[in-house]
Amino acid sequence: QARAAAAADSPPALVALSIERCAMPDKSSTSPAAVAALAVSSIALGGVLAVLAYVASGRGDQESASRGPRRSVKFAAVDDEDDDTEEPAKKPKRSGSLRRAEGQPAPNPFADTEESLGINCGFSMEEARLLAEEGHAAAKNKTPPEVLSDLQKGNARFWTGTAVRVDKTPFQRRALISKQYPSVAILGCSDSRVPIEIVFDQGLGDMFVIRVAGNCLGTTTSASLQYAVHHLKVKVVMVLGHEGCGAVKAAQLPPDAINKEPACLGGLLNGLREGLNLERLNKVRDAKAHDREAVVTNVKRQVERLTSDDCIMSKVGSGELLIVGAFYEISSGIVDFFHEVSEEMEPNTNLSPISRTMERRPSRGVLTRFNSRLAAESDEEAS
Repeated sequence: QARAAAAADSPPALVALSIERCAMPDKSSTSPAAVAALAVSSIALGGVLAVLAYVASGRGDQESASRGPRRSVKFAAVDDEDDDTEEPAKKPKRSGSLRRAEGQPAPNPFADTEESLGINCGFSMEEARLLAEEGHAAAKNKTPPEVLSDLQKGNARFWTGTAVRVDKTPFQRRALISKQYPSVAILGCSDSRVPIEIVFDQGLGDMFVIRVAGNCLGTTTSASLQYAVHHLKVKVVMVLGHEGCGAVKAAQLPPDAINKEPACLGGLLNGLREGLNLERLNKVRDAKAHDREAVVTNVKRQVERLTSDDCIMSKVGSGELLIVGAFYEISSGIVDFFHEVSEEMEPNTNLSPISRTMERRPSRGVLTRFNSRLAAESDEEAS
């Protein structure tokens, strides 16, 4: 009874005492041992009730905490739900949280990165078309000599290890869907060691490239160049040969060896062979010099074949187009330019005397080969 009285202030004890009074209506007739046992059981029952009450209150607090104080503003698009912190206002939002439901812009800590990637520049097709029109206008305003100068500078950056070619942003690539506006068309070799865009430090949409073994003209390659000149309005047409060209080397094999090749390959090699002056090439003893001279001779022949296209030469005569040959040295990365055909040439000029003169003359960089001075020199030598 003394212990029960001492714990009378606690609710579990009151419950125990009430049970005790109901169970013992007549305390005077109860033994001390029974009273002690009943007190002990009352205390145990009170403890159990206290534990149950504590557990119940803990679960309630946990559930309320899990629900948490919800943010009063919801986001229209969220990558995943942010964890609540003591200072939620200072926590940066994820990149997926682009706009609030009320139309208010959400702060974006990655804005600079996204702008550098072209993400926030616009994605609509109308904006892409406007960007394409701007690029087309810039390419259209360049003159053929300016385009050729850009190619020379790009190659210089490549072989000096200072290339600046950067992949276009997603928005810039989307702008290329509507149109292409390259400034140069290049007839190059299929050789895997001659990645033309990289050699000239150019990017997507900058060059119209045609690649075929031996960089030779045929039905498909000529048609592709005509399309580039008349529809894409390129300012420069280049025939690009390269060091160690296997097709040019194979074209110098005996006819019996060439005829053993498959029909299409044999036909290509025989076509290249016709443009090579083998009698003169066989006089060159140094292997490296012989290789370069053979490739350069082939490039010159392809350039001269282009001059027989009246439609292309009309563009040359009006100053809208420039044709040039080039040689890429794999070992150094340098491209040499030669055998230029520019507006100084008369469209109906007889090529044969000049061609004979140029065959005996070493390349001297970018050179306008069909002009009055060279024609005069050719006539003097012929006389």
